[in-house]
Formats: sequence, C-alpha cells, structure tokens
Amino acid sequence: MRKSFLMFLFRLVLVVFTTFAALPLAAETPVATQSEAAAVSAEVVRLADTMQISGVLEVMREEGLSYGQTLADEMFAGRGGAEWRATVAQIYDPAVMRREFDRVLATELGGDKAGIAAMQAFFGSVTGQTILTLELEARRAMLDPAAVEDARLAAQDMMAANDARMAALQRFAETNDLIEFNVSGALNANLAFYHGLSEGGAFEGGMTEQDMLADVWSQEADVRGETADWLFPYLALSYRALSDADLAKYQAFAETAAGKKLNAAVFAAFDVVFTRISHDLGWAAAKRILGEDI
Repeated sequence: MRKSFLMFLFRLVLVVFTTFAALPLAAETPVATQSEAAAVSAEVVRLADTMQISGVLEVMREEGLSYGQTLADEMFAGRGGAEWRATVAQIYDPAVMRREFDRVLATELGGDKAGIAAMQAFFGSVTGQTILTLELEARRAMLDPAAVEDARLAAQDMMAANDARMAALQRFAETNDLIEFNVSGALNANLAFYHGLSEGGAFEGGMTEQDMLADVWSQEADVRGETADWLFPYLALSYRALSDADLAKYQAFAETAAGKKLNAAVFAAFDVVFTRISHDLGWAAAKRILGEDI
C-alpha cells in the first residue's frame, strides 16, 4: 500500500518546467505571512507573469484534482464524494499557489535587478514567449494519456534514430539537471505526504521519521526511471515546433548566470508549493480514513 501512495505522489508532483534545478530532500515550508507577501517586488510579479506561471499552476491544479480522485479510490474507496473533492480543490487553490510561488521566487532572486532584467528580456522576447507557450500547450496535451503514449513513442523513435534533436534535448536536460530536480521534488513531496498522514493520525502506533525516510528512499530508483520515461517525451513534444536556432538560444540562456539563478529559484518556488500541497493532502486523507471532519 505504501508503494502505491509513493508512486501516486510521484506522478502528482512530476513538474517538468524546464528552468529548474535539484534540491536535497527538504522539510515542509510554512505558508507566507502578509508581510512576506507584501515584500514581493513588482519586478518579480512581472517576471512570473511573463513566464506564464498562473497558466502552469492551473494545469497542475487540473492534474491535482484528477489525482485527488485517484487518491480517494486508492485509500478510502467509496468514501470520497463531494466533500473530498471540495477539500482537494481548496488545497489546490490557485491564488494560494501563486502567492507561495511569488514569495519564494522573490526570496531566491534576492533583489538581483540585473539578473531579473536578463530573465525578463529573454522570456519576454518573441522566442521566450514561443517557448513558454509550447511548454504549456504540451503540458495541457499530456493531461490525456493517449497524448502521453504518442509522445513516448515519438521520443523512442528519435532515440533509436540517434536524432540530433534528441541529443540537443538531452544536453538541455543535463544543463538544467532536470532528472535530478524531478527526483528530488518527488521525494520531497512524498515525505511531506507521509508527514501529513502521520500528523493526521493515519498510522496506528506511529511511524518514525526514519521509517518515513526509508520508505521514501526505497522508491528512488522507480521515481528516477519514471522521470526519464516522462521527461524526454514531454521535451520532444514541447519543442517539436521550435526551430533549432531557437532551441539553441534557450540552451545558451540556460548556461548563463541569470539562467542558472532562475533555474534554481523557480524550482525552489515549486518545491515549496508542492511540499505544502502534499502535506495537506496527507493530513486530509488521514482524517478521511479515520472518518473525522476535515
């Protein structure tokens, strides 16, 4: 049963936003206070808007609502219903997700006006907006399992043919540590889910932190394999309509100081968002298992 929980959470948090970096396994991060939210600069909000973050979060919310039903079916079949759906929708409140994201992004960028200007210049350009739109469209398309399978087959064909575009995508993934960041993000979220379950009283006799960590880390190899299986089909689909010249521009930006800083900052922001979501889902699931009001 625990393995199914972990793989469910992995699928939920496999966030492939291509300007991320890896972080170590982390504890849950508190929600922002009003004063912290007020400190988010207009430049950071503008950058997040330029990067179409609200659209990304909306797709993630759609995924989360769907997986919320999967979670109900796995953990308390027949006892989900409208109340559970409302709980999941509240956990995935897009306004809360955006505030969390902006707060952490602002903290990570640290008032680096020159760096933020470089980030804004790239993603605000025609090339940058084209890239972001293609990424978001691919993410939406892959809400459909049939589209995922089509993308996987296409990526397999590219690899078998030693396609130059696949080599470029592999280089891009390596530059941005996309495999590592996805694995770290999934493990972080799985641990947070266990914390929520434990705090909600789901484990009779208790479950130690060591037990939780052991269970989470036991899935690392599976998570890593699933990540690669999803990542390259996603990248191939995202950039299928992108010219080689524009992909090269994206690669060049990713290698700059500004690109690397944004990479780390965006992942840190999503890590906070999904750690909180996973914790809250675990706590709510525990209460549902125990038959308590949420």
